[in-house]
Amino acid sequence: ITAKAKNSPQTRSKLRQYLEPQTTQILKYINEEILKVATEQLKQRGKKGLVVIVDNLDRIENKQGSSSSKLLPEYLFVDRGEQLSQLNCHVVYTVPLSLIFSNEREALKNRLGRGESPMVLPMVPVQLRDGGECAEGMALLRQMALARAFPDAEPEERLALVTEVFDSLETLDRLCQVSGGHVRNLLGMLFGCLREEDPPISRSVLERAIRKERDGLLLAIDEQEWQLLFQVVKEQKVKGDTEYQTLLRSLFVFEYLDEQGSWFCLNPLLFETEKYKVWKQQNC
Repeated sequence: ITAKAKNSPQTRSKLRQYLEPQTTQILKYINEEILKVATEQLKQRGKKGLVVIVDNLDRIENKQGSSSSKLLPEYLFVDRGEQLSQLNCHVVYTVPLSLIFSNEREALKNRLGRGESPMVLPMVPVQLRDGGECAEGMALLRQMALARAFPDAEPEERLALVTEVFDSLETLDRLCQVSGGHVRNLLGMLFGCLREEDPPISRSVLERAIRKERDGLLLAIDEQEWQLLFQVVKEQKVKGDTEYQTLLRSLFVFEYLDEQGSWFCLNPLLFETEKYKVWKQQNC
């Protein structure tokens, strides 16, 4: 059934039609027959209870569903939010970031979060609002990269072994800075370097990997989007669902968090482009 449902919209539609009237009863059985038993067994082992993490739901496409006139994220997390919150255990859902920038944010908070706002996980900061380097964030990214090579070493030991992976600490720092604190981007560029040469990774190979990523990102940006990007540079803000779809979802802009709240900055790869360098020269 699972395989058929995955590959057949018709099968999924039939399943929904069959299960829809039984949702309340299904939730009751899950709570009584599964979660209650699991929680009791965990407490007998000295644990406080059960936590369920429902991951990858943030990847749901922001499009209209076949069974509703609403967009899929709104239908699932807002219209069905109260049902999702009825499981009798601690549940962590990953939700699409588009909901945070939509008009449904408050409804999401009240129905799924029961009054609590969704928690946004920002990028690891590599710089501060004023453009200065964020030493703490850079230190964490260095360790994350080096831990791939030396998983059992202590943090100080890893730093001492940096030249076994990179030709210098400066090369590692360059990788961390240009990643913008986006872990997947950092690892992607790192693996791109390793495909070209064995460690230690040279600065020249890293720069080629950076140019490749920069040029790929640049192909997707039109003139109107550049104007939005320049506005983000000036204001450090992203406003509304349209800008979210254009800038954040496309990884043109990253979100960071500090004591003043959230702020936004360009993907550092875009700082490497001639378009940005010319604009900066004319406006700074």
